[in-house]
Amino acid sequence: MVRLIRESWAVVEPQSDEVAKFFYGTLFSIAPATRDLFAVNMDVQRSRLLRALVHVIQMVDKPDQLLPFLQQLGRDHRKFGVVTGHYEAVGTALLAAVKRYAGESWTGEVERAWAECYTVMASAMTEAAAADEGPAWYNGEVVGHERLESDLAVIRVRPDHPVPYSPGQYVSVEVPQRPRLWRYLTPANCPDEDGVLEFHVRGVDRGWVSRALVWHARPGDQWRIGSPMGTLGVDRTSDTKVLMIAGGTGVTPMRAIIQDLAQYGTNPHVHLFYGGRTRDDIYDLPNLQQVAMSNPWFSITPVLDSDPTVGGAEHGTLADVVTEFGAWQDRDILVSGSPEMIRGTVSRLLVAGAPLDRIHYDPFTLD
Repeated sequence: MVRLIRESWAVVEPQSDEVAKFFYGTLFSIAPATRDLFAVNMDVQRSRLLRALVHVIQMVDKPDQLLPFLQQLGRDHRKFGVVTGHYEAVGTALLAAVKRYAGESWTGEVERAWAECYTVMASAMTEAAAADEGPAWYNGEVVGHERLESDLAVIRVRPDHPVPYSPGQYVSVEVPQRPRLWRYLTPANCPDEDGVLEFHVRGVDRGWVSRALVWHARPGDQWRIGSPMGTLGVDRTSDTKVLMIAGGTGVTPMRAIIQDLAQYGTNPHVHLFYGGRTRDDIYDLPNLQQVAMSNPWFSITPVLDSDPTVGGAEHGTLADVVTEFGAWQDRDILVSGSPEMIRGTVSRLLVAGAPLDRIHYDPFTLD
């Protein structure tokens, strides 16, 4: 099954944009009520579908990693109003889309493999959704909005009930400026007594939600916050050293994990490579350097790839700099940033000799 799915997807993937369009066109045709679950602009949802599919395909032979991901996805999809009956229509549309673009590689055996895989996916998601006794989403109020730069804001949100996330996890949010257009954000702080979540948001090109949040979010805005997702974290009981690699606002999960670890006297050693194009991109560097000064288990290397005149930093891409320092075979490796940064960095780490099962990243990182 694994071989058939991966081989057929390799044929389909170069046409992924068309696959996503055909999938949603088919879904809305056979189940018109599902159209109301999505925003008017479908661009973000199409790219998110493909990233989820690719992530599932990458893990299809690793059930110990795939199952928790699917369970989180099932719990999270409750916020859309997704019910068990929708999954049949989604499966029909998915197989139709892959079949259309797989060409001659689509055989009866391939179809059975995809059907079996989707049945496993749907079962894991529906069972997790049915078993979750928590709310489909948490209501929250914006209590602070601070512009650090013209395109970067720190937004603090107080939920009506504590969101049960672990440091390093991310959540989906729906904001009044962009109804039904859910966006994934990672809290930059570990859970604390007042329950306030701190988000660092940079407005990106074509970022409907991120740009609205940077320029138009205000105290008093009411947000919806979905179930926590993601697997990034540090095992304090392990002696294994940790390598963190973060680009831009991708530092937020690392920041939350480091903040949590700083509450304890003894931790595994953590080294963070924190990179961006210019000095403005590594905006949280002073805060992290302050943490390093008072916590001997933590160290940090700033990296700039388009600002050669700045001192006190390594220069080049994150992938180049990290692999110049070593292969890191003995580390647990956490990577966070844009999809392009993650792909490039993980590829270079693998070429350098880092074990694949030691490299951890989450699939949803884009507006």
